[in-house]
Formats: sequence, C-alpha cells, structure tokens
Amino acid sequence: MDVIQLSTNVQDYLKVIWDLEEWDDGPVHPTDIAERTGMKQSTISGALSRMVNAGLVEHKPYGRVGLTSAGRRSAVTMVRRHRLLETFLVEVLGYTWDEVHEEADALEHAVSEKLVDRIDRYLGHPAQDPHGDAIPTESGSMPVVPLTKPLSQAEDGQTVRVWRVSDQDPALLRYLSRHRVRPGTLLKLVSPGDASKGAQVCVRKISAGQSSPNGDEDESNGITEPLELDDAQASRIQVVIQ
Repeated sequence: MDVIQLSTNVQDYLKVIWDLEEWDDGPVHPTDIAERTGMKQSTISGALSRMVNAGLVEHKPYGRVGLTSAGRRSAVTMVRRHRLLETFLVEVLGYTWDEVHEEADALEHAVSEKLVDRIDRYLGHPAQDPHGDAIPTESGSMPVVPLTKPLSQAEDGQTVRVWRVSDQDPALLRYLSRHRVRPGTLLKLVSPGDASKGAQVCVRKISAGQSSPNGDEDESNGITEPLELDDAQASRIQVVIQ
C-alpha cells in the first residue's frame, strides 16, 4: 500500500512508532503511542487493530507494537518528508529549530514525493535535520550513525559530542539555543554542586558545533558557564562519548 493511500492519522501513527523505536531500544507499547500523540488509549487500540488488519503493524493485546516491512516503508517515507521539511524551514525560510516540528507535521501530509525530492536536491542531500536526526535517502536507506547514549547516562568528567536533540521539547531547544548548544557541540560533564538548584546533569560547553540551528555561526569559543539540566531534559539529548 502506497503511503498516499493511508489516512493522515495512520501516517502519523506509523511515524510515531518509528520515532519511538529510534529513540528507545526497548519495545513500543500502546501507552507510549498514546502519550506521544495525546490520544486516548481506546483510540490507539482501535487504530492499531485497523493497522494490523492492513498489514502495517504487528500487535497482540497487551503486547508490544512493531512495524511490518510495509509499515516500515511507509514510516520511512513520512520520516523523510518530515525531516527534510524541517531542514528546509530552518535553512531556507529562517525558522528556528524549536519552531519547525509542528509546521512540518502539518506540511508532510500535503507535499508530493516530487516536491520532497526537489527539496532534498536543493539542500544538497543532507544526512541530518536541524535536530541531528538522520534523514532517510530517496531509496529509503538510513545514513550510518555512531553509537550514542542519552546525556543522562554519561558520567562526570566525560567529554561528549551532541549528536541529536529531541524535537518534542521546544523549551529545551530554546534553552540550548541560548547557550549555543546544538548537534556537533562538545560538552564536558561536571559535578552539579550545591548551587545547582536541583539540576541532575551539569555540563560545560568546550567547543561549538558547525552551525547553529537557525543558520547563525557561533562566535563564542572556550569554556562557558555550566548548563543545568534535569534528568528528563538530559535524556532528550543523544551524545557520542569522546
């Protein structure tokens, strides 16, 4: 079944399942989908039943949710649309990285594959979107990515490079942007100390990434004031241990 034959709701559910699988190695459950989409559990259960009948997902009552090969192909198509649109909005139209998620959510259902491919070529076939998420190629393959872990699992004293940041928390994106932290930035974990006001993860920026999420160059260099994050915020940042 071609992705254009699917309803917008089904397209959204497939993309959400893909995203949950990509961010968490654990199994995806209906409650995870309900939490991400803001829908009632009963609504998700009904949608999953229809998607099982359509051959898009595998799911048994009270069990995990998995994409079939057909469901995965459609999910990858939607992920490619979404991430290329986010990149276009930032690099061409001047949006900031905290503004683009909802815009791309709305646009991804309306664009044609021809337009998506044109955007891809215009942007030079980017491998990552502004948040660091991998962009599938036209053939549906994924770029090779390094082994990453949540910043919340890194240890004091370690140096890490930011690889990707979840687009689900605009406030966190704005906070990181104010401190000019983005994919590519090097951070060093330090002890929060007594003045951390409850912060569970504390980092200092020791070098900038290649470019900021809105296209500006970062002119700051060297060690800066520490950034204080709670555990939930730190878990939304994937890093590569250096």
